[in-house]
Amino acid sequence: MYLGGDTRATPPQAAKSGPADTAADRVALVSRACRYIDERMAGDCESTVTLAELGSHCSMSPWHLQRLFKRIMGVTPRQYADAKRLDRFRSGLQEGNGVASATYHAGFGSSSRVYERAGPALGMTPATYAKGGRGASISYALADSPLGRLLVAATQRGVCFVALGDEDSVLIEKLRAEYPAAARIERDDKALGQMVRTILGLIDGSQPHAGLPLDIRATAFQRRVWEELTRIPLGETRSYREIATALGQPRAQRAVGRACATNPLPLIIPCHRAVRQDGEVGGYRWGATRKRKLLSLEIEVSGKPEAQKRPSSPAG
Repeated sequence: MYLGGDTRATPPQAAKSGPADTAADRVALVSRACRYIDERMAGDCESTVTLAELGSHCSMSPWHLQRLFKRIMGVTPRQYADAKRLDRFRSGLQEGNGVASATYHAGFGSSSRVYERAGPALGMTPATYAKGGRGASISYALADSPLGRLLVAATQRGVCFVALGDEDSVLIEKLRAEYPAAARIERDDKALGQMVRTILGLIDGSQPHAGLPLDIRATAFQRRVWEELTRIPLGETRSYREIATALGQPRAQRAVGRACATNPLPLIIPCHRAVRQDGEVGGYRWGATRKRKLLSLEIEVSGKPEAQKRPSSPAG
């Protein structure tokens, strides 16, 4: 599935300089690499930092540095630099700069490069994103579900929004708030019929995986969390801490919680399977009652006993 990325990578907190012998040393070394990339890009936005150059600066072989960098940051040094360019490009668009100006100041060098890279990352073309999604054409459908009313919205590229609630008018208003500058938001139950049936199948268990094209924006961290959520089997849950640990960032459980809360595609990206460390369901954008019911339905469909619904969690 496609999870478009805004990929705002942030360097980890620096610990101290020196050989990468301890966890703190390794974090400090990667922080040093991030600062070097940032400084080079600040001085010359079109600058390209090679892996060999970065390894020399950090006194580590390029191959080992790349492995360490990716393990801690979740992306390679090149992807980190691209994320910074995309972030700068996005900021330029939001400040009202034209696509050409934002392209130049972000260091992409040519409009073809920015459309090639930023189009997928933004979830729409740069010109559309520049105006908060202006020009986007969105269709939506409404249907009954075991969890109340279901709204599914999509662009020509894929599903962009899913919502659960009690009143159609409230769900439609949430969609419009999500895409305030869209050129068209219209109901089309027939066109989205198959998408709705697929998502309803996720609720009743007849459809284990959605397999739908998606059109959403995500930061690098959100994308990693959402992909991890899709790996949780039907009928099981994981604590926010377990998800953070699986990502190699065991102290990032609050950030995991925020990524779950901002998930625009509930059911497709099963953020309801993320729970508190004590097993309580925790928060859910569409209501804790719906989250409990959805988890109960999945346990029933999966045939897994309640005691086996999730692996044992580490203490803490």
